[in-house]
Amino acid sequence: MQQRLERIRAALGREGTQALWVSSPASVRYLSGFTHPEDGRMLITPTQAVLYTDSRYTVQAREDVNEGVEVVIAAPQKALEDAAPKVEGMKVAVEGTHLTVSALEKLKEAWKVQLHPSEGVVENLRLIKAEDEVEGVRAAQDLADRVFAAVRPQIKAGAREVDVAIALEQGLRQAGATSAFDVIVASGVRGALPHGTASDKVIEDGDLVTVDFGANLNGYNSDMTRTVAVGQPSDELKRIYNAVLEAEEAAVQAIKPGMKAGDLDAVARDILEGHGLGEAFAHSLGHGVGLVVHEGPRLSKGSEDVLKPGMVITIEPGAYVEGLGGVRIEDLVLVTEDGYEVLSHSPKEQV
Repeated sequence: MQQRLERIRAALGREGTQALWVSSPASVRYLSGFTHPEDGRMLITPTQAVLYTDSRYTVQAREDVNEGVEVVIAAPQKALEDAAPKVEGMKVAVEGTHLTVSALEKLKEAWKVQLHPSEGVVENLRLIKAEDEVEGVRAAQDLADRVFAAVRPQIKAGAREVDVAIALEQGLRQAGATSAFDVIVASGVRGALPHGTASDKVIEDGDLVTVDFGANLNGYNSDMTRTVAVGQPSDELKRIYNAVLEAEEAAVQAIKPGMKAGDLDAVARDILEGHGLGEAFAHSLGHGVGLVVHEGPRLSKGSEDVLKPGMVITIEPGAYVEGLGGVRIEDLVLVTEDGYEVLSHSPKEQV
């Protein structure tokens, strides 16, 4: 934790600021260890790291926070008043992509200092996961794999999409986790919806069913997609499935440190274009996963982000054809010193 704080201070120095007001929950948790970061704020100065939260968390905050982080229990306005003398005369960075306009105005009124919107100060540190963070993501994915294996027999003709989603969510809950995001279960023609959250639609014989879900366990997330067949899908759906599977596996096998994310996207995109499905691949190849389900790096067309050891990313090409259906296959992958490690172990079915 002290290394993280010192790296934050160094980044602030490069920006010409001396302090950082941390308001995004993921950043609060990353820098403090507080397990209810949505109700916390942090102030980082050259000599202090202070977590502010309210009286509901008097005991919890002091149990959670890491060494070197001071805890101040105060209502929001009192927290700003407490922080004011700590930042007097400083240039203070704020998280420009998270802080609301009203919260910014309250800071200006309380502190009377120069405030500078900043982006990426904490997020750039979070790109590279420490060993304990990797283990956190790994544990979340292992749990998701177990839940998917238990629910897979329920994905059959006559079941509703929403019933499958409920079973997945219940399995996560019973195992001590929560759903990382709204579970996607899209069958038949609804498979053409990349974000087709579960509906009342009844799964039919011949459908492909796309299931995209993840676990949030102790703050860290997983993310995985499998497309499964119910009965015998059409030859065209089989063709699309196998094209996406080819693209997904080729992209995973191409992962290596030093590679541009845009070049990795091109590996999968070129294969799908070769199958006449270029326009059907309507989104980027993937994204980073950690304390937030969707974080850096960006694995998109033309992305200049560079893969580095310790990054956890998704590889999730898809193809979506209106009126017919769709396919997405997604693995969670750790970039290693010499290549990659696939963290998701649910089987990819042969269609």
